[in-house]
This record gives sequence, C-alpha cells and structure tokens, in this order.
Amino acid sequence: MRKGVRYFVLIVFLIGLLSLAACSAVLPAATTLAERTALERQTAPAVVESAQETVTARPAAAALLAGDLEGRLQEIYAAANLSVVNIQVLVQAGVSTGGQTIPGAPMAQGEGSGFVWDRQGHIVTNNHVVAGAQRIAVTFADGTTVPATVVGADPDSDLAVIKVDPTAVKLQPVTVGDSTQVKVGQFVVAIGNPFGLEGSMTFGIVSALGRSLPAGGESALTSQGSTYTIPDIIQTDAPVNPGNSGGVLLDLNGNLIGVPSAIESPVRASSGVGFAIPSAIVKKVVPELIQNGKYVHPWIGISGGTLTSDLAKAMGLAATQRGALVVDVVKGSPADNAGLIGSTRQVTVDGRTVRVGGDIITAIEGQAVRRFEDLVTYLARYGKVGQTVELTLLRDGKETRVSLTLAARPTAQQETQARRSEQGQPQQPIPRSTPQAAASAWLGVVGIDLTPEIARAMNLDAAQKGALLLEVVPGSPADKAGLKVGTQDYRLEGRTIKVGGDVVVRADGKEVASMQDLAQIVRAKRPGDSLSLTVLRDGKELSITVELAARPGN
Repeated sequence: MRKGVRYFVLIVFLIGLLSLAACSAVLPAATTLAERTALERQTAPAVVESAQETVTARPAAAALLAGDLEGRLQEIYAAANLSVVNIQVLVQAGVSTGGQTIPGAPMAQGEGSGFVWDRQGHIVTNNHVVAGAQRIAVTFADGTTVPATVVGADPDSDLAVIKVDPTAVKLQPVTVGDSTQVKVGQFVVAIGNPFGLEGSMTFGIVSALGRSLPAGGESALTSQGSTYTIPDIIQTDAPVNPGNSGGVLLDLNGNLIGVPSAIESPVRASSGVGFAIPSAIVKKVVPELIQNGKYVHPWIGISGGTLTSDLAKAMGLAATQRGALVVDVVKGSPADNAGLIGSTRQVTVDGRTVRVGGDIITAIEGQAVRRFEDLVTYLARYGKVGQTVELTLLRDGKETRVSLTLAARPTAQQETQARRSEQGQPQQPIPRSTPQAAASAWLGVVGIDLTPEIARAMNLDAAQKGALLLEVVPGSPADKAGLKVGTQDYRLEGRTIKVGGDVVVRADGKEVASMQDLAQIVRAKRPGDSLSLTVLRDGKELSITVELAARPGN
C-alpha cells in the first residue's frame, strides 16, 4: 500500500487519533480475550525511523500531506459507510448449563456491526453478534431498518451471514482486499458502531500480524482439552470498544482487509490492542455459509506447539531449529493414517513438564513452517477437505516426507468418541466419508515467498515477486531438472536461511508471485506431466522443463 508511505511523516500528529472499535455481543456486551481464553502473545515489533526530524525540517510539506490524508479518509468514509450496517438483536437471557433456553426467561438486547457482502441481501457479521438471536434488525446508513434472518454461521471462525430483503433497501457491497499483503505499520481505517454510535470511523495502524484467537464453536474443544484457533489474526494498536464487532477494517484504498472481532482489555473497553479476522479467511468462509449454511474446516488431526530453542536442545537438535512439534496424534485422523508420530518423552523446561520427541513439521506443500501457527494458517488460507498435501518432517533428527489427505474437522463429541474407543470403551466410530484425492504430482522443493528485503539481499529489484527455493530434494524432479538453491547466509526472523538460489517467477506461462502460486500449479498436474518453469538465476531469466513424478510413499 504505497500511499500509506506518503503519510508516514504524520505519525507524530496522529498518535492521539488512533482508535478502533470492536465487539458488542449479548450478555456480556463485548467479547474480550480474558473471557474467551488467553491469547497467545507473539511479538512482532515494527522497526520505524523517527519522523520528528522530517516534520521539523519540512513543516509545509507535512501540512500538505495532512490535508491530503484528511481528504483520503473522507473519501473512504463516504464510500464505505454505505456498506456498513448496525445490527440489533433480541435474545433470551436465561440459558441452562446444558445450553437449553429456560422457559419464561427474560429477553435481552444486544448490538454489533456488519457489512453488505452482495446485492442479494447478504450481510456479514461476527457469529457472536447474532448467536442465539430470536429477532434481528439491520439499520443502514440512510436510517432504513429492516428485519434479517441467519443464513449460515461458523463459530470456529466467528463469522456469520444474515440476509435482508434486497428490494427493501439500496445495497452497496464492500470491496474485499487481500489480507495476505498487509504489513505491520500500515494505516488502517475501521467503520462501525462503537457503543451504538452508528457510522463511526476510527483510524490506526497494524501493530502485529499472525496472532491467534481461540475459536468459539462446539467443535473448538478437542478431546485433549485444548482448543482450535482462528489463525492469521490482524492486530491493531488502535483503541477497541464494544459495538464494532462484525464491522470493517479497511486499508487506505478502502478495501476490506479484516473484520474486527475481539479486544485485549482488563476493563472490557479500549486499551489499545484489537484483533480482526483477516479477509483471506472471510473470502473462504462466507461463500460456503451462503451456499451451505456452514463451513467445513480442513483437519490434520494433531495437537502440538512451536519448537522453541529449549525444546530443540532437549531433542538433540540445533537451538536454531524451528517447526511445529507434534505432541498428540488423533487416532483415525489423517495424521494417524499418514503415520505421524506424537511425543512420548517428558522433559522439564523452566520448571514445567513438557512432552517432546515427536515429529517436527518444517514445511507444508513446500512452504516453510517455523511456528505451529504457520501450519494452522496454511490450512485456513488454502486447505480443503479431500486435498492431499505433503508435509516435510524431522523425525529422530532426519528429514522425511509424508503425504496425507485432509479430512473434515470433527466435533468435540466425535473426537471424544474416538478417544474412548481407543481406551477400549464401546463407542460409535467417527463418521469418515472423506474421499481420497487422485494421485498428485510432485516437484520436490521447499521455499518461501520472495520479499522485498530478500530480493534486495540478492541484488534484485525490491518489487520482484516469486518463489525462492530454499531446498531441492535429492533425486526429486526438481533435482533432476537442475534447479538450484543458494549458498548465501541471510538472517530472517531470528534464523539463518540460504538465499541466492533459483526464484521461480512463472510456471506454464502463469505468473508465480508466491510459493502458494507454485504449489497450486503443481497440484493441478499429474505424475508424468511436464512443467515449464521460468526462474531467475543470478539475476537472469532461465527456462527449465521439469518432468513431474508421483509423491514418494509414506
């Protein structure tokens, strides 16, 4: 988002303006992380240069940019506010511990925000805004209020779709952007209804990326007692207040990049840390809710955590080794069928007993996995039920690869039945109807997206996009075709990687801007097919033809 750079010198003027609103559910009126379980804290501080010198040296330019920014914000509001709605709900207040409504219980009101998805009357909001609603009313920017009904809901992503009569009001859909391109430090705008104040716009920056929120659905609690999470969450340092749940988080082009959903606050009000569900998940879940009323999450069937330096040393690995450590493997799951191994050995780290020794997932479909959240994020962004994926593992210090077919995420009840069955208790087996995918092609590489920083380190144009190869599997189709990896050390997020290798920029004539682009093209192939690659090697384009093979056996 290039325009945001022009406004960087305004940061010292805008500190007091940073504000964002979050959620207003019913009983209680806001959702906080303290109420939804503790949020894992992973810091990703933005490194910024001081803007004070620029402002002091060029006050006239700063004033000009300030006026320019004001105009842009006004344009965003004028366009996007027409898409944002206020949602009022009426729910029955009394609920028994079994989840059943108590007869005769009083009714309670709540409210939140939403936004127009299409001209057919579909409105997107947070699931916790409309969960349990007996009646729903939607108020548009022009003051028109119409009734709505729930079309579909997914508690595990905290998204829901409601519908109004499309002939009753003029509908202005939002423009959905790409949250995968969002950067820390980027300016963002939120429009919603904090404290019921309809049509309020607030302004802030993205303060971190890749956070996780605990999912809220019945299927969220696993048989191990842990919870599923919503990954890839956008964090903003802007204030967050009740009422904006389900609203819009926009970039300075007015595109939707997130849906405000939760706050971190000891007082259930603004404390400067807010969280939004990324548009990448919204774009994947919402169409399914409209078509089927529900969303089926892809599932591997493991629980675990990030391999830290202490855990790596406890397993006899280099302290710099990272990945997703497998702790438990659910019986009958895709991971179990693929032969993944959980942790069986206990060690003490910082006074806590933890389990180690299991498989360490270091890549999925060629995309590096450094944290457990990287694995979950991949599944949320790209995974589909029935899709076969390749995992790169460290097992007993040696690298291996396995393929598994993603299944539908079971409910907590289904997982519990499987656990009891494993322990010899009579239970019905978990329903499993996931079809096995046809044999897919294999290239045999591991890589990462080429970032501007890495591109500059390789003496390439910072705007260059592509998939940088970090590893070529010996004996693989990529190896036989002569694809190369680099030898130059580069520090990336606390680890050392090798850069300078081949950068895939096109495959079969299609642009490749990321590892995901490359993986999708390969996935559409079959063993024995040819793949024409255009790579950058030492700054020069080179054409290479690869004959793809079948994935190696487990």
